Order: sequence, then structure tokens, then C-alpha cells
Amino acid sequence: MATPAETSAQLVFAPNVLHNQALNSVKFLSSCFAGAVAGILGLENWLGFAFFIASIISTSFIIYAVNCRGKPARYLHGGLRELVNPGQDNIFTFILVWTLFYGTRGILPTLYVYLPKLRHHTR
Repeated sequence: MATPAETSAQLVFAPNVLHNQALNSVKFLSSCFAGAVAGILGLENWLGFAFFIASIISTSFIIYAVNCRGKPARYLHGGLRELVNPGQDNIFTFILVWTLFYGTRGILPTLYVYLPKLRHHTR
């Protein structure tokens, strides 16, 4: 069992590592949701990336205000810079989900046209 002095002397403090993993999960889910919304709305080129930047800023502000209580340097090693940094994986996730939903947005109107015809022929 580690004493409190040994615990504070550790370079990696387990509760902080768990908190950072939760922060990465929130950023990942925010990127997925933003990509889906950008694809459904049919945003193209710079409008899609502007939407991604807006989602990162809004997510970071919410984490800054609610979780960090206005003092991100106290909770994150990099402070505000670490909080706003989207991360390379999240950018790629946004682009992947954005293109997926952008490509499938034409399927739903097509189904509305052909499904009534298919139901009529099966009777």
C-alpha cells in the first residue's frame, strides 16, 4: 500500500489518467456527432471544416466551464491548449463520419419513392 507521500510523488496519477481518458471519449463522440450532422446537412469543403472547428470550440467551452470550473491548467497538463486541441484521431474520425453520412443522405429519398411501389407489387 502506498503512502500519501509516495502517491503524490508518482509521475502518473491514476485518477488523472482516468479523467483524461474520459476527456478523450467526449472529444471523440463530439467529432462523430459533428461529422454526422455535417454530412446530413450536406456541408461541403470549408463549411464542413468550419462546422468541425465550431463543434470543437463549443465542446471545449462546455468542458472549460463545467468540468474545469474555469481553471483548465489545474486539471490538464497542457492547460487550455490541451483542452482545445482536437487531436489527429478526432479530425480523421470527423472526416470519416462526415463522408459516410454525406454519401448516404441520398438513399432515404430514394427509399420513399420505391418502397410504396414494392409494397404494391408484393400483394
